[in-house]
Amino acid sequence: MATFLYKLGRLAFRRRHFVALIWVALLTLAGVGAASAPAPGTTSFSIPGTEAQKAFDLLEQRFPGMSADGATARVVFKAPAGEKMTDADHKATVEKTVHELSDGSEVASVADPYTGNAVSKDGTIAYSSVKYKVSGMELEDADKDALKGAAQHARDAGLTVEVGGDALTAVPETGSTEVIGIAIAAVVLVITFGSLLAAGLPLLTALIGVGIGVSSITALASVLDLGSTTSTLATMIGLAVGIDYALFIVSRYRAELAEGREREQAAGRAVGTAGSAVVFAGLTVVIALVGLSVVNIPMLTKMGVAAAGTVAIAVLIALTLIPALLGYAGRKVKPTGERSRLFGGGRPPKNPGRPNMGTRWASFVVRRPLAVLLLGVVGLGAAAVPAASLELGLPDDGSQPTSTTQRRAYDLLSEGFGAGFNGPLMVVVDAGGSDDPKAAFSRVHDEIKGMDDVATVTPATANKAGDTATITVIPDSKPSSATTEDLVHSIRDAGDGITSATDATIYVTGSTAMNIDVSQKLNDALLPYLTLVVGLAFLLLIVVFRSILVPLKAALGFLLSVLAALGAVVAVFQWGWLSGLMGVEETGPVMSMMPIFMVGVVFGLAMDYEVFLVTRMREAHVHGEKPSQAVVTGFRHGARVVTAAAVIMIAVFSGFIGSSEAMIKMIGFGLAIAVFFDAFVVRMAIVPAVLALLGKRAWWLPKWLDRVLPNVDVEGEGLRTVSDGHVRDGDEDKELVRA
Repeated sequence: MATFLYKLGRLAFRRRHFVALIWVALLTLAGVGAASAPAPGTTSFSIPGTEAQKAFDLLEQRFPGMSADGATARVVFKAPAGEKMTDADHKATVEKTVHELSDGSEVASVADPYTGNAVSKDGTIAYSSVKYKVSGMELEDADKDALKGAAQHARDAGLTVEVGGDALTAVPETGSTEVIGIAIAAVVLVITFGSLLAAGLPLLTALIGVGIGVSSITALASVLDLGSTTSTLATMIGLAVGIDYALFIVSRYRAELAEGREREQAAGRAVGTAGSAVVFAGLTVVIALVGLSVVNIPMLTKMGVAAAGTVAIAVLIALTLIPALLGYAGRKVKPTGERSRLFGGGRPPKNPGRPNMGTRWASFVVRRPLAVLLLGVVGLGAAAVPAASLELGLPDDGSQPTSTTQRRAYDLLSEGFGAGFNGPLMVVVDAGGSDDPKAAFSRVHDEIKGMDDVATVTPATANKAGDTATITVIPDSKPSSATTEDLVHSIRDAGDGITSATDATIYVTGSTAMNIDVSQKLNDALLPYLTLVVGLAFLLLIVVFRSILVPLKAALGFLLSVLAALGAVVAVFQWGWLSGLMGVEETGPVMSMMPIFMVGVVFGLAMDYEVFLVTRMREAHVHGEKPSQAVVTGFRHGARVVTAAAVIMIAVFSGFIGSSEAMIKMIGFGLAIAVFFDAFVVRMAIVPAVLALLGKRAWWLPKWLDRVLPNVDVEGEGLRTVSDGHVRDGDEDKELVRA
């Protein structure tokens, strides 16, 4: 592979006009496609295989037009102190608001508080339930604005009015944080390369890759039913790996120049060596993202596949556009150790014979490997301890900041009607096979009413055919509590006895039950997902490093860093440590998607650092250096680049901590701390310590496996036979095609 990529790099360097034209054409084509594509329709959201989803599907069949999974809003009214919501003027204001709410194009129904028994016992709080025909993710902005406008008109009349429910669900705005991340990335790149031009190349190519990827997603959104959130993950990951991969190639190019090679030869060798690491690092990221399909949540699968496509584009850009742009840059990109005039170029170095920081650190670790290993493992183990208390769930309005209208509506409803009122359960009774449906409905109602943690049970409401009914259950406890989850399981467990006695089947659904089902589905998928991703990557790394112990060490180190990061997330967001510093207003269960996200995203980025750093060590070892010296050589060339890449990623992810959205804040913190642990503790400390302790045993591979495995030559051993004279410029294009 190294020889093929070497030729590809030289070809792209020489034919830079043609290569640049291709990528500009692709960017233009994707942009035109995105601009001319029809506006995406409403995206479907379903969780196949869950009981809550089965109930929604049944309701669509038996209750046509009910929009069982449609968005809901609760407009909550509170009278001024000393007054009642039943006062004539307040009643007129509420009725006017209800009429205004009914005008929306997607509104299915609006309940009047005074006819629907929706006024609190003390008469100070009332609410109106608004039901929409589509889900919160599908609701148009015009309908959300109409909802907010109606609430504001009631406020102007003197009432306290807040709006809760999933109708106000919005795709988090992340544009400002992306700009902050890019700005920090630019500063780090300038410091790393000492040149504005060299620093600009990774940023430019990363933006081109993300532009092509996100524009393609937009162009295909209507055809493939892609939601607006699909491009969010693609942008985050595409930007991350795009900068990383270009950084690796440019850094290796400068190192080759420092060894005295001509620029075209240096570009070829950079792509042949660092490019090989980029290819395999990219494959691990793609495996992790495509592996999200194991969860069997269509939206998550589409997000993963779209992000994987953006990563593939980033790899291709690093292998072709980067050497082409290096050709345009010419002598403006300096060899390693040289800086542009703007950053002090031309001045003699202060300590010309002093080893760089990476060399000094690696030498220290090689001298004291056991102490460094124990310190790193114990430190991460201590950070991972809180993960033993991990509680998973999905956020609701109760986890929102107190400054939001959703949280204030949640608190008002709890004040007026009880904590469980914010998470009603809908029990669906399918009595199609029962001889006496009405008796089955009554049996279900009475059995649920006698359960613990039940505040209210409404009478069964049957459909026109009389074979299906819905029963609303109000728990005593809040929606995210373990007690409410136990109640859901109790109702479902009771269904077996009811089915055997009446031949009727019951399902528990609603937003609270759906959240419980989604959390359980994600929990159940975590182990298969982890096995698939780590297993496939382990096999891939065996091929890359031609070793058993090095991939095993990489996988174990990754698991250690993820556990430590989960422990940090639990400590901050569940226990409340440093919550003031992080802006966490409400502690509670950790978002169910966090483990999956951290495994997928962090695993891909961690393997980037592993492949790039250890490939340099193996390259030195293959070329004759002793194992301990190979570790030092790998750090001399790779530590600065990996450090820069990790700092950039931490900065990008940390920008999301400032979000007012609790879920985004948690994802940003979790990914940032995971990258910190993995890059600086695992890759920079534990990895060299383990390799130093193992010595030559680190590169052991059974002879039978050595014969079976393909030789991909990531370390560039085959390039020793390739020189400027060996491959004539006029014949290289033909040799590339034959390769």
